[in-house]
Amino acid sequence: MKQNGIEIEDTFAEAFGIKIARVLITGVTKRWALVSATEATGFGTSVIACPCEAGIEKVVDGSQTPDGRPGVHIQLCTFGYKALEEQLLSRIGQCVLTAPTAAMFNGLPDAEKQFDTGFKLKFFADGYESETEIGGRKTYKIPMMEGDFIAEHSIGAVNGIAGGNFFILAENQMAALAAAESAVDVISLMDGTITPFPGGIVASGSKRGANKYKSMKATTNHRYAPSLKDKIPDTLIPKDVNAIYELVINGINEDVIKEAMKAGIEASVRVPGVKKITAGNYGGSLGKYRINLHDLF
Repeated sequence: MKQNGIEIEDTFAEAFGIKIARVLITGVTKRWALVSATEATGFGTSVIACPCEAGIEKVVDGSQTPDGRPGVHIQLCTFGYKALEEQLLSRIGQCVLTAPTAAMFNGLPDAEKQFDTGFKLKFFADGYESETEIGGRKTYKIPMMEGDFIAEHSIGAVNGIAGGNFFILAENQMAALAAAESAVDVISLMDGTITPFPGGIVASGSKRGANKYKSMKATTNHRYAPSLKDKIPDTLIPKDVNAIYELVINGINEDVIKEAMKAGIEASVRVPGVKKITAGNYGGSLGKYRINLHDLF
């Protein structure tokens, strides 16, 4: 199969289940909402070594927020709800409550699973907190030096999916990077998904375990390392490919991940220099979700 003349390999992206909380952070301007959101999602690229996977989902204007101010939806992802609650408290408490003009609202108000994160944050007020309603939502005012921090009582979470992915193979690094940036830009406008790696792009695609250093959880995906393609017998890189980037996509359900993968691939194959699109999997041993690239189109 080809899209815009570029080969789409007949393979699948292997994804796995994860718990996802969705938080809406607002600020007096988009800049300050983004500052807080960026801090709150730091050190959240991969559960291989990070305490959670985290990322910015999308930016919204005041017409889509309870307080009428610009906002940013973020997602935090962990394997269990206990760890997810801990990450919510620490990241919102340290990175949102401390940020100028920030406020915190529930990004999944209709979810069955709800954490009382805002209720617990109110104790920072040392008894000076008060309850109020904003946009029809139960919130708390926490007096601080700049004024009041607003925190909604609950944060919702769902059983989501992590690890949707595709690889962009290109003739050089700049072509691969431009294609990956185009894909991230498109995905950032969509609902329900994040691309948790730096700038949404994975430079260090990995394989499970190691061939030589057995203590490693993950090591370089050597078959997709361009500098090794002439040195190893099992390379999967075509001769005209000299750089590869991967996009990893987490989302609140399988449908939104498929939509994001499709949109990202369509954007990337329009960039000159892209040679092929494929995806990463472990034959089904990593997770139960198999997202076939050809089925997206």
